[in-house]
Amino acid sequence: MASKVFRPRLNLNHVTFQGNNNQAQSHSFGQVFLHKKTGVSSSRQSVVAAEAAAMAEETTAKTGNSALSHFWREVQGSNNWENLVEPLHPLLRKEIIRYGEFVAACYKAFDLDPTSKRYLHCKYGRSRMLNEVGMEDCGYTVTKYIYATPDVNIPMQNEASRGYWIGYVAVSSDESTVKRLGRRDLLIAFRGTVTNHEWVTNLMSSLTPARLDPNNPNPDVKVESGFLSLYTSDETKGKFGLESCREQLLSEVSRLLNKHKVENLSITLAGHSMGSALALLLAYDIAELGLNKTDHETVPITVFSFGGPRVGNPSFKQRCEELGVKVMRIVNVNDPITKLPGMFLNENFRVLGGRYELPWISCSCYAHVGVELVMDFFNVQNPSCVHDLETYISLLKCPTKTLHTQKEGFDNLLNRARELIFSARSLKSICL
Repeated sequence: MASKVFRPRLNLNHVTFQGNNNQAQSHSFGQVFLHKKTGVSSSRQSVVAAEAAAMAEETTAKTGNSALSHFWREVQGSNNWENLVEPLHPLLRKEIIRYGEFVAACYKAFDLDPTSKRYLHCKYGRSRMLNEVGMEDCGYTVTKYIYATPDVNIPMQNEASRGYWIGYVAVSSDESTVKRLGRRDLLIAFRGTVTNHEWVTNLMSSLTPARLDPNNPNPDVKVESGFLSLYTSDETKGKFGLESCREQLLSEVSRLLNKHKVENLSITLAGHSMGSALALLLAYDIAELGLNKTDHETVPITVFSFGGPRVGNPSFKQRCEELGVKVMRIVNVNDPITKLPGMFLNENFRVLGGRYELPWISCSCYAHVGVELVMDFFNVQNPSCVHDLETYISLLKCPTKTLHTQKEGFDNLLNRARELIFSARSLKSICL
């Protein structure tokens, strides 16, 4: 599907805004050039948050849809967000922010104090977790905590290779919230990488067949081995016999779908960084197994990915699309994590010189899934902000605010990412 790219470049010099009439206006933040919209031969749709607000009200008037309850299927991607991304529709923007805050709750509730009894687990019990992180009015109830076990046998200080709290399952329980949303929403939220074991797992960047459906073990559908390991590894031989992240999730999702099967439902998965990868794996898994098919409908599955990496190969991407899994990827062009794995072997490498198809690439390279919402921010005094979830959310909340971009800083981050990959592969070869 052809789409349009609309991306400014931000510099550190004085600020001018140059429109189609070539008339410049002075502003107090960065130099912005709006490139002409051009078609591209991919499924990306792009927008810069800094330009979204100016056209938001006009978009609402054109669509005539001001209530989410009448517009929720489109906001969840039923039409692949056609005409909602450029410019960014205000209802979609609000929903992206809302789901981003559910993911941010994972970080706020995660206990990183090595002296705490809850170290690497959630600080709070399920019944009060959302209240404790300031989301008491969200209208959702947490029904289950989710744990993941990194399959990494490398000793690390203050960390045992065991199950860590990775996220939670919640359901819209307040009836006023259900009415406002237009359906009962099943939410699964995942945090990103925090522990050292998880960093090592992330860098296990070889592709391996997913084989999640025993009745259809398609060997061509491949995913990153580290993400798959984190999703499927269990601790059944350990002290508490913890099930895999996958088993915990499929069991709870099935229970909730059965409980609310007579209602209008949606399944929404949201994650940041590594959590985005787990969200996409779960979405694919649910759809592949057909768990989202009830007696009267196929429950829509939507992933909101914040700063997420690539997860699988082009066959995985194609299969997700065939199954109807909808993915909205919110990415910062300066975030190196969104370019991994497959920095060189990716969806842009399949056609050589724009002319020659390379069929073997489909099994050996990575490909992003879904529609892109492109942001562009960088702070030279705080380079880590390019991947920070709170920065993503804050700029979506204040779309006229921009952070200065400095190309040299981005190049340094890419070089650092390459060094990490090389180091991890060296470590892996030594361990093996």
